[in-house]
Amino acid sequence: MTHLAIIGGTGLTQLGGLTISKRETLATPYGAASAEFITGELFGKRVVFLARHGNPHRIPPHNINYCANIWGLKQLGVERIIAVAAVGGITTSMAPGHIAIPDQIIDYSYGRKHTFFADDNFPLTHIDFSFPYHAKLRAELIAAAQQVGLSISETATYGCTQGPRLETIAEIRRMEQDGCDLVGMTGMPEAALARELGMEYASLSVIANWAAGKTEGEISMAEIEHNLQLGMAKAADLLKGFMALS
Repeated sequence: MTHLAIIGGTGLTQLGGLTISKRETLATPYGAASAEFITGELFGKRVVFLARHGNPHRIPPHNINYCANIWGLKQLGVERIIAVAAVGGITTSMAPGHIAIPDQIIDYSYGRKHTFFADDNFPLTHIDFSFPYHAKLRAELIAAAQQVGLSISETATYGCTQGPRLETIAEIRRMEQDGCDLVGMTGMPEAALARELGMEYASLSVIANWAAGKTEGEISMAEIEHNLQLGMAKAADLLKGFMALS
């Protein structure tokens, strides 16, 4: 049984260094997942990998079947999830290419199926979500960054917007006033669904660009792709350190 999963976001549709042993398409009560569930060995440890946006990258954030993704991982015996995500930087320490391990989240998304407790599969339950990311898993990621000599932000508040468009300057200004350090489009309901199924969940957030209004001019996809290459290389080093410690 494989207990650890890595969910890859924009910039991580395939996991470098993964020796694949199995590819599975699972039937779930919630329909099809984003992509095949790929089981293999990464840096000497068994993992399940799932491309959140599909492979190739094609599913916009608001159309991702988060329920099928998380249910499928649970069905495979996954107990811990490291969710890799490309995000925008809002506060001054969140520069492009940097990595953060957020400890809080604010949900600005809407219209997404966001709970397993809305149907007959589960009795209605009000989960505690005071601390949306699992403390022990976060601590292990932070320790791994220290192990490989990687400077990261050990706390941050992730603001989840609807997408797929990027935000306006005014929206980012409001989010900063709300306390957000990062802006992304996939952090919710993924984190809450994992909590509902009793799974450990933490985010490895790679800053791909400054958020709207934090730099002159418009945000370009070329800039995002360049910064993602740098950031995802750091994320790979961090994951290698994590596997060595786990």
